[in-house]
Amino acid sequence: MNIFLIGYRCSGKTSVGKLLADSLGWSFIDADEELVKTRGMHITEFVSKQGWDAFRQMEKTIINRVSNLDAHVVATGGGAVVDMENVELMKRNGVLVWLKAESEVIKKRMLQDKNTGDFRPALTSKEAVDEIGDMLSIRNPYYEKAMDIAVETNFVDVDEICKLILKNLNELGYTLNFFK
Repeated sequence: MNIFLIGYRCSGKTSVGKLLADSLGWSFIDADEELVKTRGMHITEFVSKQGWDAFRQMEKTIINRVSNLDAHVVATGGGAVVDMENVELMKRNGVLVWLKAESEVIKKRMLQDKNTGDFRPALTSKEAVDEIGDMLSIRNPYYEKAMDIAVETNFVDVDEICKLILKNLNELGYTLNFFK
């Protein structure tokens, strides 16, 4: 079994994923970082040169590969769940955890994140921080449909988010415990 973290940019997928994997004694994979390693360029450059369709196809290839692993926490790209094939691949061998955050919290996190330019190209004609509300209204139904559990990340520290995820997974019948 794997745990797939889904949610919008800066909802906490990478930070939570690293701690959760470490706490469980599992491996951690960031799907966006895997894409960067595979293609040898940052996402912004990749999208600029090859377009969003090529990015989404590469994302699907990575999700297919990591879905076949076991005992991994995977931080997915924010748009991965828009493709229902990706959702089916992840559900085949894992649980999907939606990390929810409000648009103002996401905006604040994006402005503080030094990697935003390389890993978070704008999805529309607006600047990335200006499109958050519009994109959340489009993507939230996809996250809601795909998720097995949801955890609010707005004003909760990473350790507490991990505990909430485990509590919810245990309530669903998955027996997972922190090693720490």
